[in-house]
Amino acid sequence: MGIHVIETQLQGVLIIEPEVFRDARGFFMESYNRRVFQAHGIPYEFVQDNHSRSAHGVLRGLHYQDMRAPQTKLVRCTVGRVWDVAVDLRVGSPTFGQWVGVELSAENARQLLVPVGFGHGFAVLSEVAEVQYKCDGYYEPAAEGVIRWNDPDLGITWPLAQPILSPRDQNGMSLKEYLKAPKFFFRH
Repeated sequence: MGIHVIETQLQGVLIIEPEVFRDARGFFMESYNRRVFQAHGIPYEFVQDNHSRSAHGVLRGLHYQDMRAPQTKLVRCTVGRVWDVAVDLRVGSPTFGQWVGVELSAENARQLLVPVGFGHGFAVLSEVAEVQYKCDGYYEPAAEGVIRWNDPDLGITWPLAQPILSPRDQNGMSLKEYLKAPKFFFRH
């Protein structure tokens, strides 16, 4: 069993393609193997698994946990298709405010590694999608933040013009507001 690791333009954000064995019965893959990941220089120890189900048109994000309870996430889509996005929120980083997007689907089995210091969100492209992700830190509501999904300073190209959003995601802060509240933000 193995993985293929693709580096993105954002240092630390990786696309991971697990080896998938398909035949007439279906498929088999290891979605995570600590030894294999560590052999590829991916040293995280995950402590929490999350699973969400969303309808077509839902957009979740851009979420992060600040330095009081930082999290790295290993994200995959197990049902349907999503457009998954990571945004660099590390103040002082040469790629601060830049983003990378990739389609994750049950069919392509790709995963996105979103390290500490990055915001994360996804938009559902299929009728329904289930997203599962491993975290290397525990969820802490007091450390959670939301950056506005459509902030013009980010310029993210979302595949949805009018997404379905939670009230929390509708009221996310802009990147400029994030910079004005530096108490717990990430530094490069």
